[in-house]
Amino acid sequence: MDNPFLVEVLRGELVESRHRGSVSVIDADGATVLSIGDVERHVFPRSAVKALQALPLVESGIADKYGLTDDEIALACASHSGEPAHAAAAASMLAKAGRDVACLECGTHWPMGDAAARALAAKGKSPSALHNNCSGKHAGFICLACGVNEDPAGYVKAGHKVQQTVRAALEDITGSSHTDEEQGIDGCSIPTYAIPLPALAFGFARFGTGAGLSRACQEAARRIRQAVAKHPFMVAGTDRFDTKLMELLGERAFVKVGAEGVYCATFPELGYGVALKADDGSTRAAEAMMAGLVLHFLSLRDEERAAVEALAQPVIKNWNGIEVGRYRVAPDLLQ
Repeated sequence: MDNPFLVEVLRGELVESRHRGSVSVIDADGATVLSIGDVERHVFPRSAVKALQALPLVESGIADKYGLTDDEIALACASHSGEPAHAAAAASMLAKAGRDVACLECGTHWPMGDAAARALAAKGKSPSALHNNCSGKHAGFICLACGVNEDPAGYVKAGHKVQQTVRAALEDITGSSHTDEEQGIDGCSIPTYAIPLPALAFGFARFGTGAGLSRACQEAARRIRQAVAKHPFMVAGTDRFDTKLMELLGERAFVKVGAEGVYCATFPELGYGVALKADDGSTRAAEAMMAGLVLHFLSLRDEERAAVEALAQPVIKNWNGIEVGRYRVAPDLLQ
């Protein structure tokens, strides 16, 4: 079955393109709140589950053992822009575990943030693995390995104790088996597992409420959410959707971009978890869908609603700064 069109792109007042997608909203009891499209199709959540992957680091007490700060815990959940504060926090996490950048196995790319990349190039410098958008997550994995006296070398491999621990945590919170048959390799080289959207949404409902989790896991989830709410810049960066939305809403919403049009979220006060995918992999369409769901479910003050509406229906400008179009979210997500 074809998924419905959930986002339209307008040039002037005419539709220039449309994005199909699917959405699952599940409560902490596992009941369906909203289901749109083929939600049972297995998808790779990739970076959307970084906060869940960080649970063992905090739950085990290793974050405390190494004195990780709230901004560093937030960075462990990040797909960051590679700005100076991001790279510095990743380096700090490694240093606290007695390691350095040479230990990172995430690979190297230029900062995702244009300004950060240009500033680095202007100084005649090249990026390091610290600028990789996943360096915080990987620094957390290295801390986890060192904290249990495990050699971190090869920590990205599925057979390493770190990845086995993370896989077990994901299976536990989502209730979905992460099978070898549905395993892929993420852009940063760790394993990623394809599961249905309702399982992802259920995992985030539990992450947001603590329902069905051990006391230690409940506390770890709460601490991660609070760390991100205090330091939303660390999770993404300047002018990024996740940062802007969580700066606005604080602990009322945790949202996290994945790759290829996947987004996950939790609305803790409602007890809901959210997972969605834009079929064509468009991040901007997925962002508009997520903003539309925030408008649909959360009670917002007038100024908050105006800000979220701007994220749900962003203006498109050409190279001369002239407004030429906008995104429009389907009524199914707004009514």
